[in-house]
This record gives sequence, structure tokens and C-alpha cells, in this order.
Amino acid sequence: MPPGELRAVQLSYAGFDGRAHTGEIIVNATVARQVIGVFRILYRARFPISTMEPVDAFRGSDPRSMAADNTSGFNCRPVDAPGPPQWSMHADGLAIDINTVQNPYLEPGFPVQPPAGAAYVDRSDIRRGMAYHGGILVAAFNSVGWGWGGDWAGSPDYQHFSVNGH
Repeated sequence: MPPGELRAVQLSYAGFDGRAHTGEIIVNATVARQVIGVFRILYRARFPISTMEPVDAFRGSDPRSMAADNTSGFNCRPVDAPGPPQWSMHADGLAIDINTVQNPYLEPGFPVQPPAGAAYVDRSDIRRGMAYHGGILVAAFNSVGWGWGGDWAGSPDYQHFSVNGH
């Protein structure tokens, strides 16, 4: 993804402390308006977000970003899934991970990612910051046509939202 096709978007978000914060997310220029609309919905609903920094703040490390419970978009990395290597939707700036601890990635045979997300594997125990059907987070992304990784069979990625659902 050429850097000129990406945009750094400054966004207000409600923290888990109940206060307003400002963060930055890097996304593809073609979806910047959609992303602003989604986060406007989340802010108005006071949906809590832990942190929001570009993955560069974590030296491009997805595991470090996830361990920090970071909400982020662009990350030039391959898909973290079985099968032939291919670029992640994050590499095109067309995917966002939200509250990675409250919304972990589960892949059979591998540890929960991030490890602190193990406390949130039971999705019937809905708590603040979680993505779930009928909740504001999933609804906000659905309102702009984005899909949710929580719908993936076998290896749900509860933190992941993308333009094509993958």
C-alpha cells in the first residue's frame, strides 16, 4: 500500500475511565469517512476504547499492539491464518482491530491472542468494550457495510472489522 493512499485520522473516543480521549488510526483514504462515521457513533454511545495508536508506536508488532489493548488499523503484515501466505486487510488499511484484550483472536491449537484476552473467551459474559451481535460496536461497523471477524467459523477474531469481512 503506497503511503499516499493512507490517511492518519484523529478521533475522539471514550476511555474505560469515562473520559474523552483523542487517538489516531491509520486507514485507507477510501474508507476514512466511513471510519470517522463509525467512531462518531461509538463516541456518542460512550462505547469504551482502551487506547488508539498507530501500530508504529509498537514498532509494527501486532502482538505488542494487542497486548497493550490497542485499537488500530493499518499494519503491513500477512494474514495470521492457515493456508498460503497472503496480505492481511490491515496491510491495505481496510481493517480495524478494536479493544484487542476484550475481543481476542481465537485459533484452535494456538494460545488466545493476546494472552490477556483469555479472560474474555466466554462471549456469553458480556462486559464493557466487547463486540457482540446486538451491541453498538458490531452495529456501528455494520452500518457502513463492514464485516466482523467474530462471525468467522472455527477461528473467530472478535477484535477484527473489515470492508469485506475477512
